[in-house]
Amino acid sequence: MRGNLIFIVLVVLAQACHNTPPASEKLLPETEKEKFFPVTDYIKGQIFEINSKGLTPVKYVTVKGHTDSAWLKTADFNEAFKEFLTPEIDSSNLTALFTEKKFMDQTINAFTFTYDATAALPDTMTLKHWDVYIDPQTGKVKRIYMVKNTGSNSILQLTWLGDRSCRIRTIDEPPRGDSFVEKEERINWSF
Repeated sequence: MRGNLIFIVLVVLAQACHNTPPASEKLLPETEKEKFFPVTDYIKGQIFEINSKGLTPVKYVTVKGHTDSAWLKTADFNEAFKEFLTPEIDSSNLTALFTEKKFMDQTINAFTFTYDATAALPDTMTLKHWDVYIDPQTGKVKRIYMVKNTGSNSILQLTWLGDRSCRIRTIDEPPRGDSFVEKEERINWSF
């Protein structure tokens, strides 16, 4: 009987001494670990809003220092952004390839979400990096910045200013020599 009592006490003590991490250090379930900002849905929502308001954005195209402008038809608006609507940026398909870093950037007064590749990306992945900047007072997106490879020694950069405008730059990166802006497109829908 005494042997059983000692055995039970030892088992209880062993259980009590088992270190469990505090609640703040416990691992989150897989579904809560990474929740990327849904950039693609945001841009599609902005396009929908522009179309539903009946706005006609103006598009400025600058090539080799020469700028032309034209009204962008509603039918052409989706085409203007097709490069930045794929791959779908959300929490379900890119968490294995990219990591998210979050911080409050006081120099620009924005919550900043930065997404970088975790390792070498597959050749089929043209998306290389993106950032989301959110106004801490309003909770609205201030800016989205994306970088994509085109596969022909050039990259595309999108800078989207929420509810106002965007800029798409095609930057040529020759194997030898300096990079230069080959073409810049600015689209404005806030007049």
